[in-house]
Amino acid sequence: MKFFELGLDEPGLRADLDAGYRRVMDRGWAILGPELEAFEAEFAAYCGADHAVGVGNGLDALVLALRAAGVAPGAEVIVPAHTFVATWLAVEAVGATVVPVEVDAEPYVLTAPSIAAAITQRTAAVIPVSLYGHPVDMDPILDLAARHGFFVLEDAAQSHGALSHGRRTGGLAHATAFSFYPTKNLGAVGDAGAVTTSDADLAEKIRMLRNYGSRRKYVHETAGVNSRLDELQAAFLRARLARLDEANDRRRERAARYTAQLQGANAVRTPTEAAWARHVYHLYVVRTPEREALQARLTAQGIETLIHYPTACHLQPAFAHLGYGPGAFPIAEQLAAEVLSLPLWPGMPLDDVDRVAAAILT
Repeated sequence: MKFFELGLDEPGLRADLDAGYRRVMDRGWAILGPELEAFEAEFAAYCGADHAVGVGNGLDALVLALRAAGVAPGAEVIVPAHTFVATWLAVEAVGATVVPVEVDAEPYVLTAPSIAAAITQRTAAVIPVSLYGHPVDMDPILDLAARHGFFVLEDAAQSHGALSHGRRTGGLAHATAFSFYPTKNLGAVGDAGAVTTSDADLAEKIRMLRNYGSRRKYVHETAGVNSRLDELQAAFLRARLARLDEANDRRRERAARYTAQLQGANAVRTPTEAAWARHVYHLYVVRTPEREALQARLTAQGIETLIHYPTACHLQPAFAHLGYGPGAFPIAEQLAAEVLSLPLWPGMPLDDVDRVAAAILT
């Protein structure tokens, strides 16, 4: 059993993808055209933000948002100790200092009290990550930001459509970075990303930075980059955005089925969902101190699983210069040692959920 399938055979989707392809081919307009403008407007409205700016990928979304907000060398940026490495790489890319903070023991996201303890006079930004599909409780973090004057950039690469107190990710923070990598809840057919915000000035700066630092052709106001969500991927994303809520409902249905069946599993902890949250289960992540044995048992039965993420960021060679060693962030290290992602995608047959659960219980 595969860990994930793209679901391109979903009824009606292929016809809509083909229609998007034909629109782009018929126009002959490949970059920064009407398809991207339409997607940006639709995605911003979906998230409850005033603006969306399409970029090349999720890492660029983080980097360009930080640059547009003025985060620069000498500044500190608070990040979760447990996250995908891109969150940390974005801070390094702008020359700022990574300040790791432990996540909540469950559901593995940053909280305002943990952030408050790490704030200094150099804190320029905080990047809360809505990890695995569970959103962040953003209002207390924004209250901290208002008092201390820092920028809040949500990393929502794994939480398209998730709700925090009834509001979607993408409309919660000062800005939100998204990835549309193909396996995401809202996935392109290639790499793509976006930043959403209700700050018109910030959005305009990101548009300039993504396009060689230019607002007008051949006039370069700053040293920008080439990071533009192309017309074809925008067309594909429009087709999938229309189906996102339904796909998330199907993810939740399969996650609930896993959780119900795994209640009797010894030494296996299932994901939790805060009362104020709507989890969209980009990943269904269980925890067990017997992970390697469980993964081997499932592999032997033809069930593919993955580990997100097996090495805590502070122990990665890329961040050795920060000086953190084993034991610096015990929760992150324990999660790295125990998490296991089970197969889950919107079109996954319910019988397959039952098969995985049964294999875990035996």
